[in-house]
Amino acid sequence: MKKHVYILASLLLVSGIALAQKGNIKRANKLFEMRAYIEAAELYETKDRTQEVLQNLADSYYYNTNLQKAIKTYRELFVNYGDSIDIEFHFRFAQALKGVKDYKEADVHLSRYYNKRINTLDFIENTDKTTPHTFKLEQIANEASTNSDFGLSFYGDDKVAFASTRNTESPSYAWNKLPYLDLYSGILTPDGKLENVMPFSEEINTDSHESNAAFSRDGKTMYFNRTINTRAKTEEERIAHVQIFKAELVDGKWTNVKELPFNSYQYSCEHPSISKDGKTLYFASDMPGTIGGFDIYKVAINDDGTYGTPENLGPNVNTKHREQFPYISDLDVLYFASDGHLGYGGLDVFRSNLVNGTFDKPVNLGSTINSCIDDFAYTIREKDNQGFVSSNRSGFDRIYGFAREENILTKYLVAGVVQDKHSKALLPGSLVTLFDDAGNVIQDSIVGTKADYLFKIEPNKKYKIRGTRKAYIPHDVEFSTDSKGKVQHNIYLILEAFADAEERVKQNEKGDVQVELDKIYFDFDKSKIRPDAATTLNVLVDLMKKYPSMEVEVSAHTDARGNDQYNLDLSKRRAASTLEYLVSKGIERNRLKSIGYGEMQPLNKCVKEGICSEEEYDINRRCEFTILN
Repeated sequence: MKKHVYILASLLLVSGIALAQKGNIKRANKLFEMRAYIEAAELYETKDRTQEVLQNLADSYYYNTNLQKAIKTYRELFVNYGDSIDIEFHFRFAQALKGVKDYKEADVHLSRYYNKRINTLDFIENTDKTTPHTFKLEQIANEASTNSDFGLSFYGDDKVAFASTRNTESPSYAWNKLPYLDLYSGILTPDGKLENVMPFSEEINTDSHESNAAFSRDGKTMYFNRTINTRAKTEEERIAHVQIFKAELVDGKWTNVKELPFNSYQYSCEHPSISKDGKTLYFASDMPGTIGGFDIYKVAINDDGTYGTPENLGPNVNTKHREQFPYISDLDVLYFASDGHLGYGGLDVFRSNLVNGTFDKPVNLGSTINSCIDDFAYTIREKDNQGFVSSNRSGFDRIYGFAREENILTKYLVAGVVQDKHSKALLPGSLVTLFDDAGNVIQDSIVGTKADYLFKIEPNKKYKIRGTRKAYIPHDVEFSTDSKGKVQHNIYLILEAFADAEERVKQNEKGDVQVELDKIYFDFDKSKIRPDAATTLNVLVDLMKKYPSMEVEVSAHTDARGNDQYNLDLSKRRAASTLEYLVSKGIERNRLKSIGYGEMQPLNKCVKEGICSEEEYDINRRCEFTILN
């Protein structure tokens, strides 16, 4: 009886533990759905490492920028459940790896995710040479180092506005345990300090989040974010949404706070930015029709104060991931943050020019402003080349002021066209190759119909550029760059055809370019090179040594008399013997090719035995030397 009591007690204990585990998992999942990632991670760490637990635990660390723990957990997830993991986890794992600059492993997962080869280091090198500007960043002083400040914008002539968690009396946010965001105004001193920092009034700041203020040019209208208290239940999670509000400055006070009509309890609208003419509002949203997690939209601001229908900026700008924090400059350049376009890690800042009503392909702003962590909320006064950007590269959201300069690397280039030396005709289809001073190929390109080329180069280096084309003599030009001297080189590559340069080189009726030599004779049924044939072949040896790039096909032909297979085999032996003689005289084997055609390529009508004279058959017994390159 006692034994049965112990067994029953043990079963009840196990059952109780299982029920507790199940309940705690529900609690952890609930916290995860509410984006309370710190608390969710604490609970998940106490659970069995199932696929669901590892996925949510890794994501909790990832979304809270605890990258080392995220990487460790993602790696455990892939080791244990690799075949059954959704492809999106490859993307987030790669982003976490980029956050610690492990680009090699990140590229493995990105290549699988995009189903094409991704090389982030090559991208970084190329971007630094092509991005339009370089930036000098300086952090805006933050007296309380544990607070987060971000999203600084211009506010009137000398004021700035920004979002901050510095209100310690505000309730903490479950996502990161920091106080809720409020909007503040202040004056930025020349030495980069914020003075006279004051919170906006209670009309603007509430017990929820407020951030990302954008102002009209007259300073009398403000658009900003506010997280609404009502929580909407979606198919997957229950979350609070962000809406855009409008406020008006009346008698020195912000009032008439109203939400915009295209807001919804079912999705977020956030990060407003106003065009210079005040007629267009840009913002980010995950509303229905969005390509990715968040997209950039625009909406017309009508003269009567109403709004048009929001328009998605389309796939040039938006990806299947996050595009947020749009800023439209006075020059109609759109700046925004994205983790969907290839970048350095996390959110990067990109720019896209408005061309004929459409935004062109975005350009990453480069490593002088983007880090391996989130960089966002970019604003600029284009005429002054000064602005602000936010980043959490230090572990907290911080605001950085910047001055930008034109990227000198974009000015270094070599360009030109490829022409025929004598006719001056353009030579499309030619190959142009750029070498460094050690002879390594840096870039190459087949020129198009305009026969033009352009290569980006770097300062203080020596280069050689070469134009090549079949049956033409290559043309090499050496040049160097100097950071204080010439940075752009226009080099015409003038190619001369072998047929123009050498009397023995001719183009036949089929378009083949051949070296015409005296006829080579072989003894009957033999392939050995005779002394008289050697004398003739030495002419070709001299020509190929004169032009080290020349490549030649040696072909041997017979007449139509005799057995077909015998003639084919004999011609192959004679062609091969000729090639070996040329090699013995110092011509590199890789510049030569031998082929025997037998009786398959007659030059006249003598296609069978008994129909032609000896002289006519003799025409078809020959060796030919066709220039391949």
